[in-house]
Amino acid sequence: MALAGLMGSASLSVSAHERPLGDGKIAATPKQGHLLACQTRFNPNAPGAARSGPWITGARYDPAEKPVVSGSVTWPSEIAITLEGSDRVIRANNLPNHPTGVFPIARSDEAFRYDRNPNRIRAQEIVLTLPAEPAMAASPSCVPMGMIGFALSGAAIYSAVDARGRDAPAYEMQDACQGHPQERGQYHYHDRSVCLDDTRGQPGGHSDLVGYALDGFGIFGLYGENGEALTNGDLDACHGHSHTVIWDGAAKAIYHYHLTDEYPYSIGCFRGTPVRSDLAGERPPPPHGRPPPRRGQRPPPPDR
Repeated sequence: MALAGLMGSASLSVSAHERPLGDGKIAATPKQGHLLACQTRFNPNAPGAARSGPWITGARYDPAEKPVVSGSVTWPSEIAITLEGSDRVIRANNLPNHPTGVFPIARSDEAFRYDRNPNRIRAQEIVLTLPAEPAMAASPSCVPMGMIGFALSGAAIYSAVDARGRDAPAYEMQDACQGHPQERGQYHYHDRSVCLDDTRGQPGGHSDLVGYALDGFGIFGLYGENGEALTNGDLDACHGHSHTVIWDGAAKAIYHYHLTDEYPYSIGCFRGTPVRSDLAGERPPPPHGRPPPRRGQRPPPPDR
């Protein structure tokens, strides 16, 4: 499916202190401002934040009012990205190059009132072999639970939903870098992390590259061609668009995704063909028809 025609009407402007809640924005086909999720049925009693708080009001929430997991723990981060023939290979230990909060969340932490995340941050063996020159697939494909991309900070990028299918940045407690660990200890973001290095060094004040999606296309920060903050209305249904950016040191017109402050925050669907994420135990996501898992197929892990 071509993405011409998948663009919708312009989104509402979102202030730094108010966001539309993403609950219920899981689509059966690619749709701007929604998530084309491989999993469409969720357990309302799955692990995750047990309570919501006063920062959620009706269909909106205020991130500035939400508790932040306290602490400042530093990690021996390791990440190497190399071009090997037609492949881009990412090798990392999944420990971020910035401080994190203290996990498990301490009982004395205000965040514990809402989310008792019991998981510890643990090193992971990450080896991702991505196409160095990714190509557009014949049609967009759905986004799985678990890892959907990897950030240059050394941390994983997950989709916008928690294990209960809710807007994860709205409900779950994250640290000051918008990250937290899941059950296997993989530290990850569901949101645009303020700790991702985006000096807007691309021409025109365009955001820098901050990571790679599992289909090989780049993930850039909040700002577009004119140095202006992007909203869903500036992007297609997969949360990306095409124009010239600096790619591997040269100017190149290429499709790429952007992080924004609106749901689904990172990737709404894959525009290329994603590789398997072995840590998450996932098969490559199918096109936007989503058959149930075959008997004996291992489901992806929950966020928690």
